[in-house]
Amino acid sequence: MTRTVYAKDITQLVEKLCIEANCHLTEDIYQCLGECRKKEKSPLGKDILNTLIENADIARTGNDPICQDTGMTVVFVTMGQDVHIEGGYIEDAINQGVRQGYEKGYLRKSVVSDPLGRVNTKDNTPAIIHYEIIPGDEFHMTVAPKGFGSENMSQLKMLKPSQGLQGIKDFVINTISEAGANPCPPIIVGIGIGGTMERCAYLSKKALLRPVNERNSNPELAKLEEELLELVNKLGIGPAGFGGTTTALSVNILTSATHIAGLPVSVNIGCHATRHAEGNL
Repeated sequence: MTRTVYAKDITQLVEKLCIEANCHLTEDIYQCLGECRKKEKSPLGKDILNTLIENADIARTGNDPICQDTGMTVVFVTMGQDVHIEGGYIEDAINQGVRQGYEKGYLRKSVVSDPLGRVNTKDNTPAIIHYEIIPGDEFHMTVAPKGFGSENMSQLKMLKPSQGLQGIKDFVINTISEAGANPCPPIIVGIGIGGTMERCAYLSKKALLRPVNERNSNPELAKLEEELLELVNKLGIGPAGFGGTTTALSVNILTSATHIAGLPVSVNIGCHATRHAEGNL
């Protein structure tokens, strides 16, 4: 049976989620910062983690942005095939929500209309929108503002199948090592493996949405996540890049079927404020 979702409700939800995501650090990341503060061996690293936690507290209390880079708005839409959108085009509704959220939340507008012309759109639109169509009548949205300090440090590589697991590990560690302090550590590392070039990039971005206190449901991938987290933290980059034992809070992996001749791997880095908020209609 078809269920109707109204465009105006989509706009209102996106507006709310834009402000919430930018001002309220998710509880899993907040708690993880506290746990890492207890274990951090560098006194300076511990002080920086204290500052990050204090910053998150101030942002939440005052409903102020956690970071001055309020990102390019990435929206993940999970929509049942039995949902009918009424009252407007879904992408217009989403972009109007971004427009209103960034205006009402006093959030910095960082989007340019053309990568070469570089003219600011002045309302942080258009959003990057990903759709997943599923059975049923669910309508779920996650708004994930992505700052470009971390986005610029992300990489994708088309490995050969013969490079295997070691090739994946080497690429991930080299990517994080080259990034250094630029993505504002402690970071969250999203990894996509498989699919095609664009599919693995999408997976690495989506992987950043998984709570940092949850491991992959596949035991082998969960083991790989733990191993990579340990290797990343041994790099010694530390909080804000000043050295220490907390370079990353989590490594999250998503995989997909791929071609016999390919092994695409994408690393999408999230900063210490890897922001997202979600809601249903």
